[in-house]
Order: sequence, then structure tokens, then C-alpha cells
Amino acid sequence: MNSRQLKLALSDSTQRCALPGRERRLVFARDNAAGAEGRPGEVVRILVVEDDYLVASNIEAALAQAGLETAGIATTAEEAIDLAASQHPLFVVMDIRLAGMRDGVDTAIELFSQYGIRCVFATAHNDRDTRARAEPACPLGWLQKPYTMASLVESVRQALRDLTEGT
Repeated sequence: MNSRQLKLALSDSTQRCALPGRERRLVFARDNAAGAEGRPGEVVRILVVEDDYLVASNIEAALAQAGLETAGIATTAEEAIDLAASQHPLFVVMDIRLAGMRDGVDTAIELFSQYGIRCVFATAHNDRDTRARAEPACPLGWLQKPYTMASLVESVRQALRDLTEGT
């Protein structure tokens, strides 16, 4: 793909993932050493949706160490939607297999359609059909389990850059 095709693809993605009547907003992490390119003091809040308590706790700790704050941890679709409505996270780190009747793809689509909140999928379910089903949620990225906390933090930082740049 040449640079012109890449720009067109990014432009297409931006238009497809933009919600009518919503302005883009810039966000910044707590400190510049954590990879932010903005003003210290503004907190980026990320919702973690993961039904495995140990994995969720590790994600929360890794994000905190990177200078980011979690908006909470949800184990079900319903908890995720309630937390998103009350905590207004910038985006979500989303597992696909969740406790309860609904999965992470359904949850991500609802979060995007209702609140304009996008996600990074961190999951073992990374097949073509799942990715196609998740496309309406305009995911910011996919992280294949098992993953390291360093790769998670890098995926989160990339998502922050993408949101800041408007892709």
C-alpha cells in the first residue's frame, strides 16, 4: 500500500468511525514520561472489561504504572455499559469472552453506538469472523492473548495516539 492509499484508508476509517454531532477531543496522560504529548494533570481514564480477576488486576496495575487511570473494571456487558455511562472513559480494553449472556463484541458495539467509546480488544478470539463482527465498533486495535503487560501498554499508547490524531 503506497502513502496515498494509506491516507485514503485512514480518512475512510476516520469518517466511518466518526459519530455525527460529536467533536473530536484531545486527551493526555498524567505525565509526559508515560508517553503523553500534552499537559500534565489531565487524566486519561480507561475502562477495563475482563472477566478474569487476575488478568484485570494486572491490566489495572500496568496502566497505573504507565501513568494512566482506570475508570473501573467490569466483568459483564451490563457492568461495562453502566461504568461507561457514569465514568466516561476515553476508551475500553475489552475481552470478548465475558461473564453473563453477552460478549465483548456486543458490548463494544453498544458502547460505540451509544457513547462513541471505542476499544482495544485484548482477547484470544482473534479470528476473521470475530473481527468482521466487531467492525461496527470501530476497534482501535487487537491484542492477541496471551500478551505481556508491556505489549498491552504499547497498544493502549497507540490507541491514545490514534485518538489524538483523529484516526
